[in-house]
Amino acid sequence: MSRQFLDGIQMTAASLQAGYSIENAVKEAEKELGKVYREDSFIRREFQILAGQTDMGRSMEELFWDLGNRSGVEDIQSFGEVFATARRTGGDLLGIIKNTCSCIRQKQETLLEIETCLAGKVMEQNIMSAVPLLILGYIRLTSPEFLEGMYGNAAGTAVMTVCLLAYAAAYLWGRSIVEIEV
Repeated sequence: MSRQFLDGIQMTAASLQAGYSIENAVKEAEKELGKVYREDSFIRREFQILAGQTDMGRSMEELFWDLGNRSGVEDIQSFGEVFATARRTGGDLLGIIKNTCSCIRQKQETLLEIETCLAGKVMEQNIMSAVPLLILGYIRLTSPEFLEGMYGNAAGTAVMTVCLLAYAAAYLWGRSIVEIEV
């Protein structure tokens, strides 16, 4: 939603820069979004609502604020609040929209970078979790007598049980470390 919203307000900013009023800029952005997104996409539906509601006389401040609340996306909610404040106080709407686009884009790039690094760490954790099992399977296939001392008596079984519990604890700990919600 945030990426689609970024595209929508960038198209709105382009229309504002061309000299359109904010109401007409949203209508033009809705037309341009039709070239990029399918009819049932989030941003197309929302910009159609915005364009339709402006024809019914609702203010853009109210519509953007309402869009933010309905979407539940923090960036859209913040934009709605800032837009309403700027519009009431006579702020530079084009500058605010461009600044918002820049902030959202930087946030999305940072999140993508974090997700990429995290995906690499998850893969490393999966590989490191599988290595002991693979080594044990390899030894069992190639030299089963080597494991006789570990599993052939009570002391060896007890030690290997403790090792299995330590392995399970390390696996669970590793899972909790890499399960970071971004």
